[in-house]
Amino acid sequence: MTTVSILGSTGSIGRQTLEVCKDLDIRVNAISAKSNINLLEAQARQFNAKLVSVYDEKYYNELKTRLADTSSSVLCGQEGNIAVAQYESSETVITAMSGMIGLIPTISAIKARKRIGLANKETLVCAGHIIMPMAKLYGCQIIPVDSEHSAIFQCLNGRMGNKIKKIILTASGGPFFGKTRSELTGVSKDDALMHPNWSMGQKITIDSATLMNKGLEIIEAKWLFDVDVDNIEVIVHRESIVHSAVEFEDNSVIAQLGVPKMYLPIKYALTYPKRVESKCHELSLAGKTLHFENPDRKTFKCLDLAVCSLKKGGVYPAIMNAANEKAVELFLNDKIKFLDIADIVENTINNIDIKPDNTDISSVLSADSQARDFVIRLVGEQICRQF
Repeated sequence: MTTVSILGSTGSIGRQTLEVCKDLDIRVNAISAKSNINLLEAQARQFNAKLVSVYDEKYYNELKTRLADTSSSVLCGQEGNIAVAQYESSETVITAMSGMIGLIPTISAIKARKRIGLANKETLVCAGHIIMPMAKLYGCQIIPVDSEHSAIFQCLNGRMGNKIKKIILTASGGPFFGKTRSELTGVSKDDALMHPNWSMGQKITIDSATLMNKGLEIIEAKWLFDVDVDNIEVIVHRESIVHSAVEFEDNSVIAQLGVPKMYLPIKYALTYPKRVESKCHELSLAGKTLHFENPDRKTFKCLDLAVCSLKKGGVYPAIMNAANEKAVELFLNDKIKFLDIADIVENTINNIDIKPDNTDISSVLSADSQARDFVIRLVGEQICRQF
């Protein structure tokens, strides 16, 4: 098997990764979380983690006191995340944290020549043009954990050099599929968090509701599989059984199917190239009907806004991502309305005053910071003062 470090162990992907590790008896060496020290402590004890880190430094002393009777070393902040990513005895690093804070630890894992199970979208969305060449330089294998990109990765196994004609990304459509823009004017946070098929964290669930999640996945797919953005198609598939597909130049389409559980792509990332017996229940196709439709790009503008940022190039994907992260945060804290999310992202992409051509990591991080500040000014200091 492998030995593992997990960045973001208390989130949805992190918790499910630990479940897989328990089932497969995989050794977990190091774990980190943003602020949930109650769960982090319990995980550290259950898996006897040698290194534990909390990103929010105000929880550091309490966590260290709680784990004083264990053999766990305790760190905090981004320095702690980096230490988890580079932990010497871990062969694989699962990047399960959400947001831009996952970028620097992922780079650290690459430089430490770890195998990476990538679940942090922002890493490739904001810096795919840097990350993928760096991974190649250091001989670092990146295995996607997202169900869609895992599906594509699996479809490409045994490709034998055959040319990809098109990548087909499937989307559930989220909780508001079929709704018009006027029907979405008064939807609540609770409405947006009611995903029909998947159990995920709040941020990614809201992104699914706006279809930004699929926009981010388009950018990820471009970098992961080295395809032009115009050769990536998004299809709404409400049943979430076909997780994505690849069309080759002979027009043959190979798809990956499975039950809508993150357990499967997580397990595959940990055991690749082997497939091992799974505790996840089997997919039965008897009696099922599968539906496929085009997304409503007029109502759900975020899909094309993500593509627009990629085509603009430079740091624009980082600008788009930061604006979306900030807007989603404001929505989850009841400061803006659902439809404001896409409007804020669009306004930021079109009006921020920033040089787009500098594409090193420092420029990406600077663009991220400037975009967040732009959103605060855009929405208003009074509304945003606590953010």
